[in-house]
Amino acid sequence: MAKNNFQVMDSDIHLQEPKDLWQRYTDKKFRDDAPKQVPVGDGSGRMHMVIAGRAVPPEQKDETRLAWASRHLEDHRFDEDKARAWDNVSMINAMNREGIDRAVVFPTMGLYAIATDAISSQLALAISQAYNNWLSEFVSIDPKRLGGIAMVPPHDAELAALEARRAVTKLGLKGVFVRPNPYHGRTWNDPYYDPLWAALEDVNAPVCFHEANAPDLPFAGDRFESVFLQHIACHPMEQMMAMISMIAGGVMERHKKLRVAFLEGNCSWLPLLLWRMDGHAEYRGRYQAPYLKKKPSEYFAEGRCFVSVDCDESPAKLVVDSVGDESLVFSTDYPHSDSKYPHAVEEFFKVEMPQKSRQKILWDNTHRLYAWK
Repeated sequence: MAKNNFQVMDSDIHLQEPKDLWQRYTDKKFRDDAPKQVPVGDGSGRMHMVIAGRAVPPEQKDETRLAWASRHLEDHRFDEDKARAWDNVSMINAMNREGIDRAVVFPTMGLYAIATDAISSQLALAISQAYNNWLSEFVSIDPKRLGGIAMVPPHDAELAALEARRAVTKLGLKGVFVRPNPYHGRTWNDPYYDPLWAALEDVNAPVCFHEANAPDLPFAGDRFESVFLQHIACHPMEQMMAMISMIAGGVMERHKKLRVAFLEGNCSWLPLLLWRMDGHAEYRGRYQAPYLKKKPSEYFAEGRCFVSVDCDESPAKLVVDSVGDESLVFSTDYPHSDSKYPHAVEEFFKVEMPQKSRQKILWDNTHRLYAWK
């Protein structure tokens, strides 16, 4: 399959988990405490998670939320997929309609499943293992077109490292995802996480940072009550802070084979952040960051960091012009309501950039990120 003579690899497509996934797949010892999906209560049919007795994301019944629920009910783009209960056949069919050759699959409700400090590391591991076991079955329908991305528990870096190794070497998944938010007050540059980074280097798999809205964890938008305002802030701003941790915080210096992706948070902030990190490294780095052996922008330029482009992100041309096209990857965000499916690839062709850059973003860079042969 090719779209306008371009192969397309989606770096970040989403599934919709079965409502009883964790009740069926979680180890019996932890099943009573496993996440439960329950209706939001606004009549839209949307679900949220109950974890440790708390709804995530929290239910909001203001007029804005009710208006959004009404719009959700009127969105018929996914009727065929809903009719199949969002199974793996429906995902392949959706990829065919959109014009996607390959896709790396991320969760939806799973983005919230362990996104709280209020659960034990052992429970977080059990939740992660359950999801990964189910996911490996989901993508097995066509492993040449679907690749899964594993959940790991940041609550315990050693356990996360063990699960990363199992997920990649035993289950065949393509890497791991974590939320960019701090867990237990630790930022991602904390050496505490070095066992996870080392494990990913050993199995030649990336870590992918992926945000979601309104978790129990601290995040950039927690000062806003409105979901509208929260969502503007949390995705790009948390990714920026994660990149500061990974590059300026020294992780990419300590782990010279690690690949890192910052997904679903836009890319247009990238030139500013690289420039700002370089400026601070020049001004303060000698005294406050002696561990950096290069400019932050030079670590980025090594080709081990990747940032996703929204399909209609017109400022991406400025990123290509100023930073280059070697580290940008494409995603559709199917089947979330703010995606442009089934016209996401078509929208991307409207973004002004050289055709050689389009080729790299649609296929080459994502292929390199996931080392998918």
